[in-house]
Amino acid sequence: MSCPQPSRSITVLAAVGVLSLILAACGVGQTIPATTSRALPVVATHHGGGNEPTTTTTTTTTLPAITTTTLPPLGSPGPGLLAGHVTAIGDSVMIDAEPDLKSDIPGIDVEALVSFQFYEGISLVQTLRAEHRLGAIIVIGLGTNGPFSDTQFDEMMSACSGASRVVFITTHVGQPWQDQVNAALAAGVARYPKVAVLADWAALAAQHPEWFYSDGTHMPIGGPGAQALAALVASKV
Repeated sequence: MSCPQPSRSITVLAAVGVLSLILAACGVGQTIPATTSRALPVVATHHGGGNEPTTTTTTTTTLPAITTTTLPPLGSPGPGLLAGHVTAIGDSVMIDAEPDLKSDIPGIDVEALVSFQFYEGISLVQTLRAEHRLGAIIVIGLGTNGPFSDTQFDEMMSACSGASRVVFITTHVGQPWQDQVNAALAAGVARYPKVAVLADWAALAAQHPEWFYSDGTHMPIGGPGAQALAALVASKV
């Protein structure tokens, strides 16, 4: 007995179905969603302080006016110091401002380390001088991580002996030693009026809590606080 032959329409549909399965397996004929693009956020990073980086957007920043004072004249540098060169020594707060310092003070050498202490800064000044890498203008931004004594301040000035100018940056830190550090800096600068200068970051920073991370000490790199700190230092060198 002969079997009934399938109709032409059924045969065509079956062939189409098989072809569709083959094409699907090969990735042909599938609808691929269009690729979407988006702008990546600018991430501001910082060193120290235990805070996570925050996402920021590029904005135009208007910095507060820096109060200028009469600075002592720049003296001729002593032996082992590089005339016309600026060396900045600091801790993690200075790292936050490092790019802006280099922009505002061309050629500056920034020697900053996380958790750096004042007494360690004395040793670093001595080392740089022995290696003939210490600038005749020296910026000291230490005190964030703890206090120091009047004797240690005098030791720092001895290490900087012959400098054209030594700029000390007051500290803005949410720790009990903040006032002690700043009082010691002010008293120390007063003992060396011909060469030492105070850059009062603490007073300026206190007016702008929005500049800082939640620890109230560290700032986004390239942010308004970092720019303001760099501008303050530049006005003193």
